[in-house]
Amino acid sequence: MSLQGKKVAILAGPDYEDLELHYPHLRLIEEGATVKVIAMDKNTVVGKHGLSIVPDLTFSEAKPEEFDCVIVPGGWAPDRLRRYQEVLNFVKRMFDSKKVVAAICHGPHVLISAGILKGKTATCVSAIKDDVINAGANYVDQPVVRDGNIITSRVPADLPYFCKEIIKALQS
Repeated sequence: MSLQGKKVAILAGPDYEDLELHYPHLRLIEEGATVKVIAMDKNTVVGKHGLSIVPDLTFSEAKPEEFDCVIVPGGWAPDRLRRYQEVLNFVKRMFDSKKVVAAICHGPHVLISAGILKGKTATCVSAIKDDVINAGANYVDQPVVRDGNIITSRVPADLPYFCKEIIKALQS
């Protein structure tokens, strides 16, 4: 249980990519972390493929200083979540506090809107590659990229690499 005592936030929004939320959720619990799902309200959130999750906290309840890591799953959820200032504030405060900020697939959209990708090396799903580049990041096409406290991945097939890198970052 290598992550005993670590607390991880996973953001949930409508039409999240099911595996990109549930896989890290279960994998990090398996490692001993306390994992909390955060959403705009406490209503059940449904993923693109029909899986669902009940959030533990709302953004108004969640305090970045209580977490060691935030994960932004992909799907269509990041495009919705990036529209809320409290989401962007949460992610930016995590980044500014040198906590782990991880995003996969379309998740970097939230990092872009939080203003934390400029000058960083990152990856993402090919559909938002131009957005990442236009935000001032150095885009690379790799399964996982870590630049300081930011970890990014491309697609569900990269989840094993993504989770390993998050675990490694939380252990250091």
